[in-house]
Amino acid sequence: MIIDAGPLIADGENLNSRLWALIKRALERGDELHTTHPVLAQVWRRPARQANLARAVRHFMVHPLDESVAVGRKLAQTGASDVVDAHLVVVAETLGTFILTSDPNDMSVLNARFEAY
Repeated sequence: MIIDAGPLIADGENLNSRLWALIKRALERGDELHTTHPVLAQVWRRPARQANLARAVRHFMVHPLDESVAVGRKLAQTGASDVVDAHLVVVAETLGTFILTSDPNDMSVLNARFEAY
């Protein structure tokens, strides 16, 4: 699974228990957890107060924004404009996984495979 910004922006600076439970189950099953550097840039605002986010991200493979041509093509094909979301979709497609998101409308526009959070 690859995680979008919404689930990582929980109650202020704390991740909620539902996300922690999902992370724990994924780790117990040996599933890989992913996110992207642009997603982290969206959610990381006060590192001194986001210890739980930092702790959670240690379990993730974090992908850089290095698929610019594929992201641009995805935006052109779908008429979308959000580079962060398009990048997330491109990475998810490359990995053959789904996106955990709190914004299913944006993911639908991008023809993404997702699970609403």
